[in-house]
Amino acid sequence: MHEELKNLVVVMVTTRNPLNLGAVARAMSNFGARELRAVQPFGKAWREARSAVGASEVMAGAKEFATVAEAVADCTLVVGTTSVGNRELKHPLRDLAEAAPLLRARARTGRVAMLFGSEKRGLSNEDLSYCHWLLRIPTREEHRSMNLGQAAAVVLYELGSERGKGFGDVGPEFVSATVGKEGRNAEAQRTRSEVKKGRKISTRDAERNTGEKPAPFITEVAAPTLPVARRFAEMEVVERVGEVMLEALVKSGYVGPRKRELAEEKLRRMLRRFSMEARDAEVFLGMMRKIVESMEAKK
Repeated sequence: MHEELKNLVVVMVTTRNPLNLGAVARAMSNFGARELRAVQPFGKAWREARSAVGASEVMAGAKEFATVAEAVADCTLVVGTTSVGNRELKHPLRDLAEAAPLLRARARTGRVAMLFGSEKRGLSNEDLSYCHWLLRIPTREEHRSMNLGQAAAVVLYELGSERGKGFGDVGPEFVSATVGKEGRNAEAQRTRSEVKKGRKISTRDAERNTGEKPAPFITEVAAPTLPVARRFAEMEVVERVGEVMLEALVKSGYVGPRKRELAEEKLRRMLRRFSMEARDAEVFLGMMRKIVESMEAKK
């Protein structure tokens, strides 16, 4: 099982059947995920679901929230699940096999939230506005919907499966940077040693070592580049950025009073597409606050 699952947060949104919550908790315990959060679960005794066999620790530590925003506030990536169907999607959509390594990669540096919607309707458009992208489990076109507990078990198995280990080392969620002496791995040191000895490095060897296609017949290679994890902003900070931006848009007249709610949802989706790093989000927040203060001072 992957160590990164300790940073996985499973968020159940408006789950109606306590047995489904128990089944999800059991699957979490099976595959190594520990943190369960419930948003407006139906019924007060959901923690006592009989289906949570062997998952008493997960259920005892589960937390209840009034909104999705509160449930994902400390997460740096939020992914929603969907069966798609006839729904018009406004988010990038990835199949589970493609999504799993990206989720594991991001979970190395911060909390990742996986959202599951209610049994009847799934995640609402408002719920989805808190997501960076969506995930689907490939099924037959004739029968797309799955039982909630089973869907969670399939996702958790894929995330915790050893067969997927290593797929998330390089991808769009990481940024390449030149690595200094302390960060060079054994392969990079071997490459540099061979260059010093005058051995010609083939195009294929250089591409494997550096991740880039060099010109043919090179005799030297530049310092290799290795992925360096980025520290992304938590959703609580991103939400504050959105609130201040919306305030500026309303005060400037760009957003009318009647369009405020629609603008807020669009702005939330847009900010998540940016996937801001933590330091950039703080700077952006400070900039927007200054703009709002300047607008108020000119009144």
